Amino acid sequence: MPDTNVYDELEWRGVVFDSTPEVKDLLGSQKISLYCGFDPTADSLHVGSLMPVMGLARMQRFGHRPVALVGGGTGLIGDPSGKSQERSLLTPEQVEANLAGIRSQLEKFLDFGPGDASAVIDNNARWLCEMSAVDFMRDTGKYFTVNYMLAKESVKRRLATEDGLSYTEFSYMLLQAHDFLVLYDEYNCVLQIGGSDQWGNILSGTDLIRRVRSERAHGLVFPLVTSSTGAKFGKTEAGTVWLDPERTSPYKFYQFWLNTDDRDVGRYLKYFTWLDRGEIEGLESELESNPGARQAHRRLAEEVTRQVHGESELQRAIQASQILFGGDMSKLSLRDVMEIFEDVPSQELDRHRFEGEGISVVDLLDELDVVSSKGEARRLLKGGGVRLNNNPIDENKLVSTADAIDERLLVLRKGKKNYHLVEIR
Repeated sequence: MPDTNVYDELEWRGVVFDSTPEVKDLLGSQKISLYCGFDPTADSLHVGSLMPVMGLARMQRFGHRPVALVGGGTGLIGDPSGKSQERSLLTPEQVEANLAGIRSQLEKFLDFGPGDASAVIDNNARWLCEMSAVDFMRDTGKYFTVNYMLAKESVKRRLATEDGLSYTEFSYMLLQAHDFLVLYDEYNCVLQIGGSDQWGNILSGTDLIRRVRSERAHGLVFPLVTSSTGAKFGKTEAGTVWLDPERTSPYKFYQFWLNTDDRDVGRYLKYFTWLDRGEIEGLESELESNPGARQAHRRLAEEVTRQVHGESELQRAIQASQILFGGDMSKLSLRDVMEIFEDVPSQELDRHRFEGEGISVVDLLDELDVVSSKGEARRLLKGGGVRLNNNPIDENKLVSTADAIDERLLVLRKGKKNYHLVEIR
């Protein structure tokens, strides 16, 4: 366990956006319990969740006890913070299914084994869904004035929009404050962490604990991550980048990090990896002196993919990334290859064409218009200019289903980068 203050670690990594005044001294003088909330609006976290997840994990490595609170109760309502309009409400069944997916992902970052710093997962539906409206207004609502709530930035922004703000979402900050009080009582949580958009909600919780328990509680928030171009982090043209491999494959996940803008690589290495200061500064120096080598990009992609998907999936993603440069396809699945070549021209042909001895590769290239004539096909084949699934072939090759990936897909390559897919239907 490191001897230094975790606050110093977070500061050099650039992830302290704001905190209440005594947080640094608190984290340096004793081991505490702290919590962070996660929204169960989907059955998977996304890369935008990695900042608070890594925050909890770093706290645990310094001996503090992390509590991951999944908002099964507040997820039925929705948080207006950072939102321009009200979200669709989830059913209890949807929330429960989403909780299961999130739990499994948090277990990759947090240690739930025995020990004083053992992580805990809880669900605020346990208390919120059992509490009556009258009890909530009496025990929590009376401590907050409407003026206090209207002054919150998240509320003011929404009130300025055409749709306004429903009473349901208006009450969210009180529910989150109540969560902090419950976790203070049950786990002695004296610190809540989260994104900077949660600052107002966190302070509501510290105010409630001060009023009800006459004790001090604290907050620490991380910056909301954006790219150097100002784009929202974790969004691509294809949509959100998820941690669930069924939603975003390990290959695409790896590619997302590999394609990080040069200006963002250093920050993301600090935010999302366990590499120490010396390693990161070395990678930053290498990037500045030799940007074409992309060593920092590869290390970033490797570190995050390994953490989220494991070593074997990382190696599959690396192997898949090498396919466009002539790498071995033999260990890749059909899905892997389809994703790699999703923008490559493709054509479907009937299975019977490939049965028995198969079809002449010369005829196949000509039929697919990969070449201008059979003569050109023969010349290319003789010169080693055509490959099948990145393997060399000659002009006498007969292509059958046995050559296809999962007996369904053929990848033809003319020259270095001219690919064509054949889907066998």
